[in-house]
Amino acid sequence: MSGKELRLRRLFPRGDSRLFAVPLDHSLTMGPLPGLQDLSSTVATLQEGGVEAIIVHKGALAAVQRALRPTTWVGVHLSASTTLGPQPERKYRAGTVADAVRRGADFVSVQVNFGTEQEGPMLQDLGAVAEESEDLGIPLLCMAYVRKPGRELDPESLAHACRASVDLGADIVKTSFPGRDGFRRMVDSVPAPLLVGGGPRLEREEDFLQLVRDTVRAAGRGICIGRNVFQSPDPVRLGRKVKEILRGAGELPAPDGR
Repeated sequence: MSGKELRLRRLFPRGDSRLFAVPLDHSLTMGPLPGLQDLSSTVATLQEGGVEAIIVHKGALAAVQRALRPTTWVGVHLSASTTLGPQPERKYRAGTVADAVRRGADFVSVQVNFGTEQEGPMLQDLGAVAEESEDLGIPLLCMAYVRKPGRELDPESLAHACRASVDLGADIVKTSFPGRDGFRRMVDSVPAPLLVGGGPRLEREEDFLQLVRDTVRAAGRGICIGRNVFQSPDPVRLGRKVKEILRGAGELPAPDGR
């Protein structure tokens, strides 16, 4: 068993394991949003709610290390852009796998915005990071989004983006949720664990929890959602509800009997 296989087995110890991950990389892109001003405190709170993995940029890792529990997985995000720039959808590589490992990363992630004019260079970055990750035995998560107008939630386009990510070396893919049936078709066509991302914060907590339920019922392997979790008025209570769904809701019949 390789180092990467061992680490992936820890992330997903069983065939029905589902991961509860929260990305905290938003402050580089959008600034210090509410919930991210004191990153160490946020991480401590999230862990109380049952979060199993966090994703940060390399410089933020030092700020959260003391708050991390030994069992919490840490991903370092290697893609960067800001909303201050002229092309925020164009993600640039801003680190190496070796540097992330030196800083304590358990896995790394990159983002590719499919359907944009800048898709090509982002695919090159994904391929290069995949080679480095393989050499060092580190799992690679790709945040794969479709940004082509009108096709952002098209299941076929999302399946294409996810499969392309895996074909270039990603071990796990985080992507958008196009609905239960569409996501299930994506799961069937992509040979890697698919995690659901959250996007902008939903106004109603129940809508978010329903997204988690639908993820489980569509055979998703977990969630990788930020603002809907860390901006909650009570992240601990919400996190425990999410954890309960991820652990058990998949055994419940869906409303349509599926």
